[in-house]
Amino acid sequence: MRLSRKDARRLVLLGQGLAGERLPDAVAVVERLGRLPVDPTSVVDRAEHLALWSRLGRWNREDLRGGLEEPPRRLFTFPGSILPVADLPFHRAVFRRFPRPEYTRGRYIAGWLRDNARFRAYVLDELRGRGPMRSRDLDDRAEVPWRTGGWNDGKNTARMLDLLWRGGEVAVSRREGTEYWWDLFERVHPGQAGAALDDEIPEEIVAIELMERDLRAHGLLRPGWGTALDYRLPAREVGEASLRTDGVAVPVTVRETEGQWLAHRDLLAALRCGAAAPRTTLVGPFDPLIADRERTAELFGFDYRLELYLPAARRVFGAYAMPILDGDRLVGRIDAAMDRRRRLLRLNGVFAEPGATAEGVHRIAAAIRDLAAWLGADGVEQPADLPVPWEGLREHLGRAPA
Repeated sequence: MRLSRKDARRLVLLGQGLAGERLPDAVAVVERLGRLPVDPTSVVDRAEHLALWSRLGRWNREDLRGGLEEPPRRLFTFPGSILPVADLPFHRAVFRRFPRPEYTRGRYIAGWLRDNARFRAYVLDELRGRGPMRSRDLDDRAEVPWRTGGWNDGKNTARMLDLLWRGGEVAVSRREGTEYWWDLFERVHPGQAGAALDDEIPEEIVAIELMERDLRAHGLLRPGWGTALDYRLPAREVGEASLRTDGVAVPVTVRETEGQWLAHRDLLAALRCGAAAPRTTLVGPFDPLIADRERTAELFGFDYRLELYLPAARRVFGAYAMPILDGDRLVGRIDAAMDRRRRLLRLNGVFAEPGATAEGVHRIAAAIRDLAAWLGADGVEQPADLPVPWEGLREHLGRAPA
């Protein structure tokens, strides 16, 4: 099958929940994506909150908190991610293999946990008897301090909790601001702690299930994919072969790109039925739509680089440049910041991609105003010296958020 780049883009947007009928709530978005990246950087808002706004519009933040914290929990937090509880059985492979002693860092972690066995037992005993608890409620009883030369050096209690988290022994019970409350995994997720090792789901089934979800969420991927939850699936070759054989992963080519792609058959069917009605919105710098920079360049012709951690003199588009999605094209970006004290969404820069016209300016302005309203801003601040590439954008933005 041969796709135009336009149809390829729409396939990606369908998978990402950025085209077609809107999903009903935050839990449904996470279940569609399989993984929602988490980042606390809050120049505009947290990464996971912006990703949900891009797909839902003015969503209720209580929906996410409820999915994570209220029984029966449908979501769980893992380092750098929010994932569906329904997928927990497939992620036990991560817990089982941690800390991966075949790698240098894994060997260090295994040795550190071994040297601090009494510290580990103390943390688990305290949580068992007193949990949920915050990191600062626990004593640092490390016999061997954490030393890897990074910013975590000396933060022994936080490191112990993080490692027990990655190994599936503790879990996040709730979050207050940026602070986690910890408890034993089996109390946070009763019935999900996992059976004996000989009852674990075979690696081949794990690969098939997670790779199918990955393909559905991404819409279009290159052969040889198979990274889920930041680990390489040992049986990914088996998973891909099975999905091809079953007709789930359909080989396609895309005009103006080289080589083969794989598309999810359900999304191809939805595309043929005309279900890929596009939208206009903004996406955050950490959004999964643009996480694969190479694919973003190939399909959208959009070269994105996160400049947040660059010195100001080296920035081209600004510290927190948010791509503008208009239909099936990434037509530009805004560099924005939320001034919470003054209740204003400040525009520090607006940039158009080559060839982008002013045809969608009213839609772009509406998306910016909608973001401001959802953030609780009273308006959008446009500095007098702000270059605006589209005629009429200033006037459209001048309206107060509805």
